[in-house]
Amino acid sequence: MRLEAITWERLTDATADRIAGLTAADGSPWLRVAVDGAPAAPTGELARDLAEALRILGRPALVVAAAGFWRPASLRYEYGKRDPDAYYDRWLDTGALWREVFDPLEPGPGGTGRVLPDLWDPETDRATRSPYAELPPGGVLLLHGALLLGHWFPFDLSVHLRLSPAALARRTDEGDHWTLPAFARYEDEVGPGGAADVVVRMDDPRHPAWHRPEP
Repeated sequence: MRLEAITWERLTDATADRIAGLTAADGSPWLRVAVDGAPAAPTGELARDLAEALRILGRPALVVAAAGFWRPASLRYEYGKRDPDAYYDRWLDTGALWREVFDPLEPGPGGTGRVLPDLWDPETDRATRSPYAELPPGGVLLLHGALLLGHWFPFDLSVHLRLSPAALARRTDEGDHWTLPAFARYEDEVGPGGAADVVVRMDDPRHPAWHRPEP
């Protein structure tokens, strides 16, 4: 994979320009974008920067954190608090994401644009009770977080923030090293570096490099 050095500002602007020029493959009036990466990668920061750049381009955007759709602790920790397979398979409530985020943005009469921005607070282990957000036609959903690819979510564009195994281990808190086998499994089973539309290598976050295939 050929990588080109780039600044975060240029990357954000170029990616926002590309998103603004997209049309949803399934005919939806909304676009759905993934910003995928391990917790050590700044997926939320990039998603927020993209949202601001899109607003400047006249495209409303809604940022949603995948961690707001983790399952309750009783289900996440059913096999213990440090089970990497449970982290990979069970923590993210994909059914809730479909129901509350993706289904309202589908084409046809089911698409209302009313998206629930979060469902569960993993810190308090309680429902967030957040109000629905209205995303107007032409708007962009920016879903960010870990292990997002490979679920058949209808993303119109996916960005993967890539860390080498050594960089991931170095930048992951020691107490979270038990999650590293989940990311090794993600590499083996999903191959996010090949599956994503845009790949950003950020072993040194001060000097990112990216691969951007032509649309």
